[in-house]
Amino acid sequence: MKSICVFCGSSLGRNPDYEKSAIELGTAIANRGIALVYGGGNVGLMGVIADAALSAGGEVFGVIPEFLVSKELAHQGLTRLETVESMHDRKARMAELSDAFIALPGGYGTLEEFCEVLTWAQLGLHQKPHGLLNIAGYYDPLLQFFDQAVTEKLVRPVHRSLVLEATEPEILLDRLSAYEPQNVDKWIKKETI
Repeated sequence: MKSICVFCGSSLGRNPDYEKSAIELGTAIANRGIALVYGGGNVGLMGVIADAALSAGGEVFGVIPEFLVSKELAHQGLTRLETVESMHDRKARMAELSDAFIALPGGYGTLEEFCEVLTWAQLGLHQKPHGLLNIAGYYDPLLQFFDQAVTEKLVRPVHRSLVLEATEPEILLDRLSAYEPQNVDKWIKKETI
């Protein structure tokens, strides 16, 4: 694994453990010689993880849409910062640059980005691992939702297993590194899930 995309909030959130975990994750990624790919911002958990990885001597690649650069939200100290036209272009470029995906706590954008690349894996468009860093139970409701979707036969168990989880950055990185993709020749059956 050469690069990991981290989706996370443009705010710090109210729990100081979110910031602490962003620092730990950015540092751990850099210490493993893995490049960090993220949304290119200098605010919130985005700025924290980028600064942590850079401080640990890591490479950090940011991808940011032009309209956010014009709001002065672009991190100017990165290894490389790419400006793209739209949010859609940003997601596609981050996915292209990354070998795995992690979501730290975040809001609508974090959830949307993580679920889109997860859907791409479900559809067989890639076989990269996905992980939730579940700090202080932040993602417990989402994980329960995924389990409920399996119970309701709206998500197949093999696709539920696409989401790895951990409460500690090092453990999650180990799980992503050990991930073995499952070949699913058909993602849905006409009769049943």
